[in-house]
Amino acid sequence: MHKNYQPVKPATNKLLKKRWDGAAHEMHRKKVANAKPVVDTGTPHTYAHLQMKLKKLQLDEERHAVIDRDNRHLLERMSEIMRTRGRVDNWNGYEPKSLNKSKRTRELIRVTLENQKILARIQAKQPHYSVQKWEDEWMDTKKYMGSIRKYGEDWYQRTATRETAESKTRTEDELETEVAKVDKADTPQPEPVEEQ
Repeated sequence: MHKNYQPVKPATNKLLKKRWDGAAHEMHRKKVANAKPVVDTGTPHTYAHLQMKLKKLQLDEERHAVIDRDNRHLLERMSEIMRTRGRVDNWNGYEPKSLNKSKRTRELIRVTLENQKILARIQAKQPHYSVQKWEDEWMDTKKYMGSIRKYGEDWYQRTATRETAESKTRTEDELETEVAKVDKADTPQPEPVEEQ
């Protein structure tokens, strides 16, 4: 059989060349069969701590335990009320007492006296600024301003009244001119005579 074998590359011994090529081919087939994919297409790993969520279960158990305890306490209270007709039993003759009431009272009296002294000092103090002096200085300033100003003190009021009077007069004049224009348009104009 090896005599009919045609190797790709020239060889002196066809038998050995066939065996070597057969061994290389088998090795290649094994490698192809055992080759692993470069891209991982398998399912992702599942982690138990992500599926179980133990912390959430623990919190739920604690919450249920608190609810059960409150329900049991409420049931006991309701049964107690049913057995004893729900009478109030919290009457006592205890009056709250303060251990430092006298100290706080003395402190309040001391602060009140200090405030009264400060108020008396403030009321007894003469003012540093004199309002009469301010008024006199303002009158002097107005006198100086009047001596150096170009127009009178109420110039803006007179200007405003003058402008309103002028606008009224202007409006009347405009009305008269419009009436004259209308009258002029209504009267027939004589035809101009041609000069020869």
